[in-house]
Amino acid sequence: MELVQRLEAVLAQVTAPLVQQLGLSVAAADAQQVTLRMPVTPVVVHGGGVVCGQALMAAADTAMILAVTANLGEFRPMTTVQLQTSFLKPVPGTATEVLVVCTLLRRGKSLAFGDIQLRVSDGTPDGTLAAHATTTYALL
Repeated sequence: MELVQRLEAVLAQVTAPLVQQLGLSVAAADAQQVTLRMPVTPVVVHGGGVVCGQALMAAADTAMILAVTANLGEFRPMTTVQLQTSFLKPVPGTATEVLVVCTLLRRGKSLAFGDIQLRVSDGTPDGTLAAHATTTYALL
């Protein structure tokens, strides 16, 4: 089974129902980087007409799970130790999707560190950067 299919299986089998409601899909993956697509749907848009930060943070956190899994070659239990998110630009509720690009910066025996960019799919070549996150995970 190819890597993208294995990561899609992790999304379906390991993530919480709340995360599954985000509709995430794996667009690309290798041992150092995973790109997810998050459709902008009414489920993630709050009363202000923009995508809620909680949905963006959940997507970033999930991207890190998949990046670590891709690097390990299999899913292993892990947990978020730190997730720092900076919101740079609102994602309009009229956007089509958000691209979530997680780069694994380093994986040691017990900790992994990641950098995540959340980009609005808005017709620009790479999408406009809407949020940036860094994360640390503990491998159990």
